Amino acid sequence: MPEYLVRFAQAHESFRKVELQALADIAGVTLQIITYEEDSPYCIVDLPSDTAARKVIARSILAQGIYELWGQGSTYTALHDSVHTISASKWSQYETASFRFTVEGYRGGNSTDEQRDIIDSFAYMAFKGPPRMRDPDVAFRVFEDYDLDVKEPKYLYFGRLIAESCRNEAKRRFDLKKRLYISTTSMDAELTLLTANIAHVAPGKLFYDPFMGTGGFPIACAHFGAVVFGSDIDGRTIRGTGGSARRGQTGKYDVVGNFKQYDLESSYLGAFVSDLTNTPLRILPPDKDSTKGYLDGIVCDPPYGIREGLKVLGSRQELLETERQSHQDQYKIPGYIPPKKPYSFTALLDDILAFAVATLVEDGRISLWMPTANDEDIELIIPSHPCLELSSVCVQAFNKWSRRLLTYRRRRASEVPEGTLEAVKKEYEKGTRASDLNDFRRKYFQGFRELESMKKEFVRMKMEPKTNGDVASEADVKT
Repeated sequence: MPEYLVRFAQAHESFRKVELQALADIAGVTLQIITYEEDSPYCIVDLPSDTAARKVIARSILAQGIYELWGQGSTYTALHDSVHTISASKWSQYETASFRFTVEGYRGGNSTDEQRDIIDSFAYMAFKGPPRMRDPDVAFRVFEDYDLDVKEPKYLYFGRLIAESCRNEAKRRFDLKKRLYISTTSMDAELTLLTANIAHVAPGKLFYDPFMGTGGFPIACAHFGAVVFGSDIDGRTIRGTGGSARRGQTGKYDVVGNFKQYDLESSYLGAFVSDLTNTPLRILPPDKDSTKGYLDGIVCDPPYGIREGLKVLGSRQELLETERQSHQDQYKIPGYIPPKKPYSFTALLDDILAFAVATLVEDGRISLWMPTANDEDIELIIPSHPCLELSSVCVQAFNKWSRRLLTYRRRRASEVPEGTLEAVKKEYEKGTRASDLNDFRRKYFQGFRELESMKKEFVRMKMEPKTNGDVASEADVKT
């Protein structure tokens, strides 16, 4: 198969290979990664044809473009020898076409005159068509890969542009700064689009977000052609509270308004108020022979319970019969607020997987975000289910903590071993306070703060001038 060079953006490195493979799966294309390193934006892959390359790269969020590889080498002499060997038979196809040559350096570069000399060094290809910087018939690029603070490139590639991705256009269109209705917890648009790709969103599929908030994930899925709907425990978020305070905006904005903004309203089935443990959606019994799932995918960012503890519908204490009847009589009254109770974070993760097993079609995907920490003592175990295969784990690192994007595939009935679906009773955190039911939340406010205090104390000790007694003590220690 022909070799191609994928030019990645240098962002979200642990997501790049996963997205690329997911896009190949969606397109029904066989892709093999030949060389890839997270500290380099250049990836060499095998693909069947230029058509397959276009299909894979068209909706990528982390790739900038894909090029047919015409040569590579550690020096320009080696590069030119490689170009002769690999691509000499193809030159005649572009002999009279308009063309463009450019030079790109990663972690280094050349002056304009030096770039002109590099381009002139390919004169042996004898193209007779006119040079054209805008909309040429064919475009070529030299890629120079440098080590930091080194003047000479360590490796070189030369390729013919096949297609650019939708990265820049999609990021610009769905930028949260331009979205009419958002909240403080709205997920970055780039990550929602990336999640949709990894979850195998495609035209005609049905996707659901049980924690939809202002609709970021459903909007991303609708952009890639899926039919979407969602729910949230807080109905006020779905209905909107009057819009944001951005200049020039008036009137009320809500989730429906966001879909209208992007002309995606026809892909939005609607939303309802619910939590995952009390969902009105059809839940199938845990039967390995069951093939009656109806969702093609689930994408979500469950609440981490940091600002306020996790809650589900229900009472903290056992209700008396008269109290239960009172709620039953009131729940249809406008303005009724149902009672909520604290809930275990690990139990929520298991509930999400159980819900996915009961609702996903075979080979359907669920992609969910889960917090973790940059500390071995604050690690959360990745949840699992015998009917789900963990297909990828991607990490977005912050200063003191991280979050993972976990993607699971709903196994087919024939892949689930006998006896694995028997109910296993699990022990979850117990208590009535939010921190009792969420180990990550407790460590976030205790462990992280203690660590930060230790750092500040260490800096203070280094900055304070030593007294004579301190000096004497140090001298005693040295002797």
